[in-house]
Amino acid sequence: MSNSDSHHSSPLQHHFADMGQQKEAGLLGMWLFLVTEVMFFGGLFTAYIVYRTLYPKAFLGGSHHLDVALGATNTILLIASSLTMALAVYNAQKGSRGRLILFLVLTLVLGAAFLGIKSVEYHHKYVEHLIPGPTFQFPADGHPQQAQLFFSLYFAMTGMHALHMVIGIGILATLIGMAARNRFSTAYYSPVEISGLYWHFVDIVWIFLFPLLYLIDRFVQ
Repeated sequence: MSNSDSHHSSPLQHHFADMGQQKEAGLLGMWLFLVTEVMFFGGLFTAYIVYRTLYPKAFLGGSHHLDVALGATNTILLIASSLTMALAVYNAQKGSRGRLILFLVLTLVLGAAFLGIKSVEYHHKYVEHLIPGPTFQFPADGHPQQAQLFFSLYFAMTGMHALHMVIGIGILATLIGMAARNRFSTAYYSPVEISGLYWHFVDIVWIFLFPLLYLIDRFVQ
């Protein structure tokens, strides 16, 4: 199949004047979406900070039941995935299809590894009866009701982040398929760039979640 055959349909949508306008519209749409995401996660962060201020001892005890090593490993994985995603965008701009696919696959693998480790953490909490609900168990002197609030916020925050990771992996799989069909070129790579913004945002959210949940309370006396 010739290169012209692989690009038989123009990526320019009929309601845009040119490719530049289409790219700018896509970027603007993603930035507006990310603003709403900042407000959403900001609400969760605010709730955590308020209750941590009210119940510092219970939140300290809850934080000590989190595995710092697994959390740190996941942090490293996501930082690495931000690098591979940036390299994917760079190679999309350069028109290097093979390297674009390679770095998209690496980003997907790193994201999947993150979710695998997070599932291990969740399993540990299940075994230790630290999932909020009727089976929740915590030492009586550790303020169990308040500690249950900590784990409720932990699962809400990390669970929503994990959901965003799952969506991101789905996007990466779609991009890999598009790249394999030679849908991108030096003139059209905006889906990769826009998806990169989303992936970096999800990574940044974790950069805040890790110290907030795993580290800060460990230094409270």
